[in-house]
Amino acid sequence: MGVNWLKQAVSQSEQLHPYIPGKPIAQMLREQGFSESEIAKQQASTVKLASNENPYGAPPKALEAIKQIAGEICRYPDGDCFELKQALAAKHKIQTEQLLIGNGSNEVLELVIRSFSGVGDEVIYSQRGFIVYALATIAAGAKGIAVPEHDGFGHDLNAMLAAVTDITKVICIANPNNPTGSLLSTTELQSFLNKLPSHIVVILDEAYYEYVMGEVDDSIHALKHDGLIVSRTFSKAYGLAGCRVGYVVANPDLLAVVNRFREPFNVNSLAQAAALAALHDEVWVLDKVAQCKQERSRLEAALQGLGLLAAHSFANFVLLRHEAATTLAQNLEQQGVIVRPLAPYGMADILRVSVGSEAENDAFLAALHKVLS
Repeated sequence: MGVNWLKQAVSQSEQLHPYIPGKPIAQMLREQGFSESEIAKQQASTVKLASNENPYGAPPKALEAIKQIAGEICRYPDGDCFELKQALAAKHKIQTEQLLIGNGSNEVLELVIRSFSGVGDEVIYSQRGFIVYALATIAAGAKGIAVPEHDGFGHDLNAMLAAVTDITKVICIANPNNPTGSLLSTTELQSFLNKLPSHIVVILDEAYYEYVMGEVDDSIHALKHDGLIVSRTFSKAYGLAGCRVGYVVANPDLLAVVNRFREPFNVNSLAQAAALAALHDEVWVLDKVAQCKQERSRLEAALQGLGLLAAHSFANFVLLRHEAATTLAQNLEQQGVIVRPLAPYGMADILRVSVGSEAENDAFLAALHKVLS
């Protein structure tokens, strides 16, 4: 018999499972029996609304920046992301020492959890918060404390506060929350932070911040707590999901610890160039955010009319409730539309549908009416 490598691995490996992303178009078409040559023809008529990506593409300036730097990929990237840090510091009116850049915000979140928690420690997060918090906690060897939501969708900050113990090291909060789309006010968050010991690290994951900008205060300056880490990403509103670049803002002394765990050259040259250029294409980004919010309202109104709207979302996705949600998702795939079932989050009757372009949303609604009829 061969070696049982799972038994040879660290003990927490048995509890881990790979993160399952939104289904790629090519994968869905393969599952439907299309050949590789047929897949190339079918992709253009298939709509993916499963990963909360920017349906309008990447900022034009980012695309041009990638072309300009492509000839330099034989060189290692700037390991400190100097130019990108300078631009982000200017944008947020902070010092560069308050920034840590990552291979997507996911990497930095995982680094933070690994830096401050391990065997014998606890990490608190919402039961229906981003699933990576739980996976990163298990990988670190710590114990995850999943707190139920107060209304099935929003963080229950009082319950999270009650869950704090002497071995609590990290608390994770997504705002707006993925996958439920709920939003906490600045007042609610600061009241929560005021009641926490200063040594507890609080990750405030703001991957969808651009979609609520103007509706809530900028937490980077509005919220105060020694252990606060504010996370942002270029994967959503900035349309750079394929580049994998995100960042966190926090106390420099705290980030100095996290930086010890960071791999060298963790953000590639193309990602750095694209993110830097995207910051200078703000008009384009904000225009696409406005279009997304307009389309979100249209989708929610349509779902409301069908009696399928689960809750209002503040992010770039909507929530559909149906008693046979998984089957509905499969039927939509047969019509060429990919959505995200939330059964892995314990929400078996909910589908998360990314807000696409006007044409993509039209295709989704047409497919939805067809499979429901």
